[in-house]
Amino acid sequence: DISMLRKEYVKFQKACAVDLDHSRFYFQDIENTHGYRWGYGKLRRKNSIFLREHQGDMPYEQGIFLDIFPRDGIPDNLIQRKIHDAVCFCVRKMMWSPIGYKVEENIFIKGIYWLLSRISHKHLRMVYKGLIHFSNRTETRLLRALTFPLPYGVKGYDRKWYNEYTRIKLAGHDFMVEASYVDWLSREFGDYTKLPPPEKRKAHPVSKIEFPKDM
Repeated sequence: DISMLRKEYVKFQKACAVDLDHSRFYFQDIENTHGYRWGYGKLRRKNSIFLREHQGDMPYEQGIFLDIFPRDGIPDNLIQRKIHDAVCFCVRKMMWSPIGYKVEENIFIKGIYWLLSRISHKHLRMVYKGLIHFSNRTETRLLRALTFPLPYGVKGYDRKWYNEYTRIKLAGHDFMVEASYVDWLSREFGDYTKLPPPEKRKAHPVSKIEFPKDM
């Protein structure tokens, strides 16, 4: 995963349209891909397949991907923060609804998902853009990915982490990372130096994966 401030994400959207090697890669998000119902982008590899479980019939191409998360503001005021979190939850469920309708067993919740799945892509995008605008009216202390749940007990991520960067070497390559990456890892995972016990390790269920032949 890669995360960045919303203003940097907007620059990234434009750069992908102009500078991306479109013979090998393509970028998807709710703005440029009809039927795409996630609040973050995916940079995908052409001539590949990566189908998450229950998502095989989504109406867009699904290659191997890298998630690109924009970070938006969380209100500093406690009451506004709670309202904001509730709105984020509702928009996330709107986006998830076509899959939620298929996998949910509770008949009442399944019905709610069905109703939410009837919301058109156009109107869902309008709702999401309104949430983006509300979240970035002022420069708040904390940030989050609007339609991705925060880890339990985490109130958000410090804005200052996204304003200072450093480079680290990994597998012989230089990568730009947040200067406070230790603080970020600690807030996200606790003691990130230790693997969780096997029963708490999770993997995304995949129904089909194919790598491009030119890799």
